[in-house]
Amino acid sequence: MLEARAHQQLKALLQREGGGHWPHHLSLSRLVARSLRRRDHTLVRLAPGTEPNWWISLLVPLALGEEPLALVVSESARQRLQQIELPRLAAADPSLALPCFEGTQAPQQARAWVLSHRQLVEAWRSNQLGGRQLVIPEAEQLDGCLREALEVVITPEHWDQLRRAQPSAEASLLSLHERLSRQLLAHPRNPKHQVALGPEDEAPLRHLLQVLGPLPEPWPAWLAATGPDWTSWARVNPQLLQWQLHRQPLEPSRVLPGLLDGRGCVLIGQMGERNPLDLTPTVTVELGDPPLADPLPLFAPLRQPLPNSPHYGEHLLEQSRRLVLGQAGLSVVLLNDDALRLDLASALAAEFGSRVVHQSTAPESNGVICASWSWWLGNQERLPLPAQVIVGLLPLASLEDPLTAAQVKLLREQGRDWFREQLLPDGLSQLQLGVAGLRRSGGRLAILDGRLRGRSWGQNVLSALEPWVALSRLLPH
Repeated sequence: MLEARAHQQLKALLQREGGGHWPHHLSLSRLVARSLRRRDHTLVRLAPGTEPNWWISLLVPLALGEEPLALVVSESARQRLQQIELPRLAAADPSLALPCFEGTQAPQQARAWVLSHRQLVEAWRSNQLGGRQLVIPEAEQLDGCLREALEVVITPEHWDQLRRAQPSAEASLLSLHERLSRQLLAHPRNPKHQVALGPEDEAPLRHLLQVLGPLPEPWPAWLAATGPDWTSWARVNPQLLQWQLHRQPLEPSRVLPGLLDGRGCVLIGQMGERNPLDLTPTVTVELGDPPLADPLPLFAPLRQPLPNSPHYGEHLLEQSRRLVLGQAGLSVVLLNDDALRLDLASALAAEFGSRVVHQSTAPESNGVICASWSWWLGNQERLPLPAQVIVGLLPLASLEDPLTAAQVKLLREQGRDWFREQLLPDGLSQLQLGVAGLRRSGGRLAILDGRLRGRSWGQNVLSALEPWVALSRLLPH
C-alpha cells in the first residue's frame, strides 16, 4: 500500500539525513499517500510560519505513486523544487527521483506535470488536464494566485491594436476611449491610483465590441469575463495621463466550475479558517507546532489613538522610537498606508540614520525595516529572524481597494457579515504569518493600532496570537 511504502522510505531518508526537526513528516506523508490512492480531496493546514522542510514529506509519496498528477506551484516554490527538493530526493535514493515535466503541455504518460497557476487555468480550459490529480502546496496563496491568473488587463497598446483591426469603428472607439479617459483622470487620486468601474461605465464599450467582427486578444477574454462574478477597475498613471483596465473574478471557484470534479486534490498550506476554492474536503487535518514553552511577549498599551485620529502619526513615531531605541537585533515596522509608512521611515531615519531602510532585503544587523505587509510576507524568508515586529496598522484590507470593495458589496447584498467573514479572517491569517518568525527568534511583538483595544473584534486578534504575555513596560534588549 502506498501509505506504508511512503512511510518506510521517508523514515529511512530522514534517518540517513540525521532526522527531521519537524514533528509531522510521517503524518503528512501518509496523508498525501492516502489521498493519492483514494483520489479524494484533502486539506492539510500547517501552523503559520512552518519552515519549508516539510516539502520532502510531500514529494516522497508523489515519487512512489503511479497516478498522473499536476503540481501547481508559485515561481518561488518552483525554484525551491528545482534547486533544493528534487536534487535532495534523487541524492537520497535514485529510486525516488521524480521526473517532472514543465511547460504548457505534457505527454499523457508523464507522471508529474509542474504548472504555474496561469498554466493550470490554460490547461483546464483546453482540456489538457485529463484525469490528473492536483497537488497544490502554498494553498494560502491559491485564491489570490488564481485571481491574478484569470485577470484580464487592457493596456493602451491593446486599444491601438483594436483600432487597427476594426478601422470602420475607429471613430466610435476613440470617442469611448476619450470619455473613459476624462472620467478616470478626473477622479480623486488615491495612493494606489486605482478607480473602480461599474457595469454601467463599461456598457457602451461592451455593446460596441459585441457587434464588431474578429477581435484581437485580449478583447475576447475581456468580453467573456462578464457578470456579477467579476469586477473591474482602472489603474491610472497621472504623470503619463494613461490608464489600464483590469478585470478579475471575485471568487475564482465561480469562474472555474468543475475544476475539481472527478479528480483528487491535495491542498497544503498555512491558511486560516477559509477554504481555498470553496473546497469541501473529504479530509481536513491540522498539523500544528508543539506547544510553546515561552509565550510571545506582546506590547500593546491599553490607551492608544485610533488610526483615523489626527494624533495617530505622532503616536506611531513616538512609540516606534521607544521600541527601536537600544534594540540590538532587526526591527520590522509593518503598515499598509503608503504615505504614513514613508513619513514614518523618514522620521526614524532622521534619528537612527542608515539603520532605517524602506522595504530593503539588505538591512544592518540592528536595522529597522519599514514595510507593507505584502512585502514582508513575500520577503521574510530572505531576511534574518526579527528581534521585534512593530505592527503600525493591523493588516485589514481597505475598502478603497476596488477588489475588496466589490467583494464586500457582494457579501452585503447576501446579508452576510462581510467584516467577520472576510476582512477579519484574512487579516488574522496575514498577522499570524507575519509574526511567525518571532516564535523562533524569541523576539517581541508590539501592536500600536488602537483598534486592538478599542474594537470588540480586538479580542479575536489577541486570541489568534495565543500564547502571549503582556509587556507592561519596555526594557532594552
